[in-house]
Amino acid sequence: MVPTLPFGRTGHASTRVIFGAAALGGMRQERADATLALIDAAGINHIDTAASYGASEDRLQPFLAQHRERFFLATKTGEREGIAARAELERSLARMGVDHVDLIQLHNLVEPDEWEAAFAPGGVVEAMAAARDEGLTRFIGVTGHGLRIASMLVRSLERFDFDSVLFPYNHVLLTDPAYRSDVETLRTLCAQRRVAAQTIKALARGRWPDGDMRKFSWYEPISDPEAIGRAVRHVLATDDLYLNTTSDARLLPAILEAAAGELDPPTEEQMAADVEAFGITPLFDGGALERI
Repeated sequence: MVPTLPFGRTGHASTRVIFGAAALGGMRQERADATLALIDAAGINHIDTAASYGASEDRLQPFLAQHRERFFLATKTGEREGIAARAELERSLARMGVDHVDLIQLHNLVEPDEWEAAFAPGGVVEAMAAARDEGLTRFIGVTGHGLRIASMLVRSLERFDFDSVLFPYNHVLLTDPAYRSDVETLRTLCAQRRVAAQTIKALARGRWPDGDMRKFSWYEPISDPEAIGRAVRHVLATDDLYLNTTSDARLLPAILEAAAGELDPPTEEQMAADVEAFGITPLFDGGALERI
């Protein structure tokens, strides 16, 4: 079975693989049901979605109607103003057919102007704290993309006592010394405050080349099963990180198999060999590739 870890100070022992329900966003209900049955059979007990993930919240509704009590349920709002964020959270609850979520996350809070708006009087932070007090969510987190996000998450934690963070983490991104240093600072702070540290983009191969191929994720993922195993173990061989699954649900079986096995860390030489063999490139560069 996939191992569990206390999700920060929430009191929930979350599986260290978290189902990234963006995978459901473009699915028909029948396939979504089958995907959720797969993660349920694997023992996954934590689902991460967002208001902006297409039909994801709608696809979750039938499953949650029967299994809500077994899952830690997280969603996200991309709004920065409080009134709009509250309305989006209420729509998310209605779409999923639940009366509360366990975690509401401020989605992709990276840009300085959006950060200021979020923390201003009447902003999303104030509104989500009120929603927590009213029982619409139990906990509040913050997420983001890009090479600036680790340092911005530290800044966010210095302003508000968030319960979780979420950030990109894979071998090739961590070869950037500045980003690696920011991530280490963030992880240290999370450990000190018992803040759950979630990671994304473990399987990212790079940005898609131009073409008309069908895409199940905004980035091109690694598809080789052995390389997937090494990428998964690169995250889970640590003792403090969670891995959020890719939105390409075809890769779920390989991810789950790797996470349920031995979690010995791959060597630096193995990871570098995968970079060479599969042409892995960073999703972000601090410049032209910073935004998604």
